[in-house]
Amino acid sequence: MNSILVTGAAGFIGSSLVDKLLLNNYKVIGIDNFSNNYSKQLKQQNIKEALLNSNYTFYTSDIENIKELDKIFSENKIDKIVHLAAKAGVRQSIEQPIDYIKTNIIGTVNILEMMKKYNIKHMSMASSSSVYGNCKANKFSENLNTREPISPYAATKATDEQICYTYHYLYDLNIYMLRFFTVYGPRQRPALVINIFADNIINNKPIDVYGDGSSERDYTYIDDITDGIISSLTYNKTGYEIFNLGSDNPIKLNDMIMLLEKNIGKKAKINKLPMPLGDIYKTNADISKAKQLLQYTPKTSFEEGIKKFITWKNKQC
Repeated sequence: MNSILVTGAAGFIGSSLVDKLLLNNYKVIGIDNFSNNYSKQLKQQNIKEALLNSNYTFYTSDIENIKELDKIFSENKIDKIVHLAAKAGVRQSIEQPIDYIKTNIIGTVNILEMMKKYNIKHMSMASSSSVYGNCKANKFSENLNTREPISPYAATKATDEQICYTYHYLYDLNIYMLRFFTVYGPRQRPALVINIFADNIINNKPIDVYGDGSSERDYTYIDDITDGIISSLTYNKTGYEIFNLGSDNPIKLNDMIMLLEKNIGKKAKINKLPMPLGDIYKTNADISKAKQLLQYTPKTSFEEGIKKFITWKNKQC
């Protein structure tokens, strides 16, 4: 049985992945520091069932603390790593760039140092579609220029990709960078736009719409993302790769609002605002590489995903 270390294990993607790994009979070691980016209670709820599984070991720890990491790595046999822990969010990174650099870059180097010390040869890591910046291409392919990030968050993820390549080259580590495209679904972080809009529509509060509503996002349902991550854990044909994990189906902001209105059964009250600094107008994932090498095939349409998300949200009320 493979033993997988998951960082950021109490978060939206991390906890969803842990549940799926346990369902597939992996042994899992989880790390999360319960950062104050949102409610600790929500994160504890995310891992409540997993903690009952005898194949799960969980540590409250911070990837910035290399001494704590060393203790965890020394106490456990770890075959592979899924590194998801990071400070997320474009706008907040503009206000707190130093915090993002500490967690997203220094924290990642700490994980790489543990891989080197404990001879762990395989890691799948969360990158982000934000590394593409204001890309003008019709579709974002992995070989496009990512040297012009427009937020500190994007810059940290682009830096992580380069540092991980360096460790792959120097120490023969297999590292696969997964560029996630706007993940949504049950357990979604409260600060993500679909969650904010749903809450405000349900509670008859206005939603802030930046621009004219024509901006587009390649929304990707959580189950498709976790399937892609697990596929990357079994991939070993090349030592370092970057993969887009998206839906290949951009949705306009106005259309997303209409789908929320339809599933909630209420009309949104809209407050129009100018586009903020750091925001990207459009994302559109070219997933042909992930399809070919990882057999990645997103299965959940946006309409179905929003329906599942609102069903889950109604159960939380």
